[in-house]
Amino acid sequence: MARIIAIANQKGGVGKTTTAVNLSASLAVAEKDTLLVDLDPQANATSGAGIPKDFGGPSIYEVLIGKARARDAIQKTALQALSVLPSKPDLIGAEVELVGRSGSESLLKHALADLVAEFDFILLDCPPSLGLMTLNGLTAAHSVLIPIQCEYYALEGLGRLLETIRLVRMGLNRELAIEGGLLTMYDGRLTLARQVVENVRRNFPGPVFSTVIPRSIRLSEAPSFGQPILLYDIRSAGAEAYLSLAEEVIHGAAPGSRSGA
Repeated sequence: MARIIAIANQKGGVGKTTTAVNLSASLAVAEKDTLLVDLDPQANATSGAGIPKDFGGPSIYEVLIGKARARDAIQKTALQALSVLPSKPDLIGAEVELVGRSGSESLLKHALADLVAEFDFILLDCPPSLGLMTLNGLTAAHSVLIPIQCEYYALEGLGRLLETIRLVRMGLNRELAIEGGLLTMYDGRLTLARQVVENVRRNFPGPVFSTVIPRSIRLSEAPSFGQPILLYDIRSAGAEAYLSLAEEVIHGAAPGSRSGA
């Protein structure tokens, strides 16, 4: 049975999609059958995993509005163990079409029900908002991985996400846990970055992964080539970091991993 992990933070630019793509690829390289689900209308996880923008077939949009089965929308990637349930810009209309529909927050959970036995991990790349797509991700997931950029206001705004997680846990998904906070875009040359790491480890209300994702030009370049960092430059610091993160996720190595806090 798959572990379903939502990767969420309503704050943009924190490395959420970078983490979704590269953690998925790293799990696949570790011989874990992995499905990456792109819930963002920008479709950056889709293209970053190597799926062309003009791919044929249905997307997550058609799946959520009931015009296709999730199984029929899956696209294969260059990595044998990694598949993608892709997104397209028309997903932006889904929230309008689905608003007010009974059970709209559980559509993804139902769509993935017949796939959980076929994968070891299902990762959900949520959009940078707390709208219906993110709510679907939190309702379907077993846990939430929260990327946190190493900047001065690192923890600012997380209160809203944590409150949303609490409400989802109360009404829609009692089992939802915090997989861990993930520090991203770390530059060890900066005193501020080191201070942010200490602050997050001290004050984040849940486990924090030991792995810290470095600020990396190679990580920034890889999406423009439609490749995870492991295919673009496996010797880079970014590739090493995501392989390390995958090991933590596989073994539940984050201190206090999968906290209900």
